[in-house]
Amino acid sequence: MVIRDARPTDLAALLAMNNALAPHVGLVDAPRMADLVDWAEVAVVAEMGGALAGGMVAIGPGTAYDSPNYRWFCDRYPDFLYVDRVFVAPAHHGRGVGRRLYGPVMARAAARGAPVTCEVNERPPNPDSVAFHQCLGFAAVGNQDYEGGAKRVVMMATAMGTGQTAAGR
Repeated sequence: MVIRDARPTDLAALLAMNNALAPHVGLVDAPRMADLVDWAEVAVVAEMGGALAGGMVAIGPGTAYDSPNYRWFCDRYPDFLYVDRVFVAPAHHGRGVGRRLYGPVMARAAARGAPVTCEVNERPPNPDSVAFHQCLGFAAVGNQDYEGGAKRVVMMATAMGTGQTAAGR
């Protein structure tokens, strides 16, 4: 498995993989995927056998990104790396792809003493993702409802640059 920076030539495959995993990952169109990669401080892919097995986009503070979940962290943390999306193709689940994708994000956050943040669906439920993130050192630091209460996410964070859990400021 090779973890490398995402390239413009990866965008179509990232978009297809992302959208195939809805509702656990939010649907996006091609221009939005390109924006996310442009805003990203870390945008990486996992390659296995020459094919993409997964991807991750992590965004630091101070971008134009209008996601209410990203803004939630902007309002509470002076510095962070927000994992907007991490996804692994179903054929590669259970092979450590997600854990490896987190490596560059955790390293970047640790270098500047910042937490890594994300949100995971509670409604509709995504218990596998909650458990995965807890194993990586994330803890719940809040919740947010949207779409009139039809959806709910748990906001999660690691401690400042340590990979250990802690709440924000």
